[in-house]
Amino acid sequence: MIIEDFKSLFLQDCPMIDVRAPIEFAQGAFPTAINLPILFDDEREQVGICYKQRGADAAEQLGHNLVSGATREARLLAWQEFITNHPDALVYCFRGGLRSQLTQDWLLAAGTPAPRIKGGYKALRGYLLQVFEALPPLMILAGKTGSGKTTLLADLPHQVDLEDRAQHRGSAFGKRLTPQPSQIGFENAVAVDFLKLADAAPSRTVVVEDEGRLIGRVSLPLSLQAAMKQAPLMLLEVDLAARVEHIHEEYIVQHFADLLAATGDHALAQQQHERSFLLALEAIKKRLGGVAHGQLHALMSRAFKAQQRGDFALHRDWIQTLLVDYYDPMYDYQIGQKAERIIFRGDADSVREYLTR
Repeated sequence: MIIEDFKSLFLQDCPMIDVRAPIEFAQGAFPTAINLPILFDDEREQVGICYKQRGADAAEQLGHNLVSGATREARLLAWQEFITNHPDALVYCFRGGLRSQLTQDWLLAAGTPAPRIKGGYKALRGYLLQVFEALPPLMILAGKTGSGKTTLLADLPHQVDLEDRAQHRGSAFGKRLTPQPSQIGFENAVAVDFLKLADAAPSRTVVVEDEGRLIGRVSLPLSLQAAMKQAPLMLLEVDLAARVEHIHEEYIVQHFADLLAATGDHALAQQQHERSFLLALEAIKKRLGGVAHGQLHALMSRAFKAQQRGDFALHRDWIQTLLVDYYDPMYDYQIGQKAERIIFRGDADSVREYLTR
């Protein structure tokens, strides 16, 4: 069986077996895909060299030789186990050609039939890229650093959390423990989010958080950037003290707790926590200026020394200084460039009420 209803695959979160090599999968895949390759990287490389030197028939024969006997049985078993746990699983390779066809044939011969996706990864990827060319109406949720925009966004019924998909909070200090996805993986996941929302309510406005071109090291698709630059804005307004507390809790207290849970070593968690923040501060040194950077470095170092004794309170000093002297002026300038697009401003309850009325 060959499947070509791509929209249904993504709307229904159909599990997929990606039989491409790991190096291909790492460059980008789909949210519900698992990589169970028919050829691993070194085998794929050998087949590719053979193809160039001796042609398609010789390359195909080499592939069969490399994946035979116990090797073939092990890979077949892995596919069968996944299908047993996910009976609606589908198979794809890069173009829906030889690799996925062989996988499907071997599975069928073993009594475990599985549909194959027409056109494979390339066709699925092309379909998702088209989603960005027909985006629903957008609303931008903006606000100063530490306002709790992401928390508010999570409460809204019709939204896409770009920072969650990017696994990054967006600022120089926004790195998370979970590695960021590949650029293609990020784009695919965001496209699926928009596809689902558009299918549920085609004309309903989707709320996204105000973002720059980059979120960490991944970039927003150009079409999405363009749409966001034209969309109306809502400003979440929160006082400075509350913003300091929000950042202190999320970036300091909770982040350290996450590091401690991940490492199981208090000293190592402390070391990683401090190093990541000092590196982030170094990354914005030029924009801060030497004097401001030196002052913040001293405040931050003092706070981390106190943290070693279990006292997290001093972090509030550098957080407030960084907000007042760096992030707030930058925000005021940027929001000033967008003033004509602002349609509402207020606290979290007001914004929530406005958006859900």
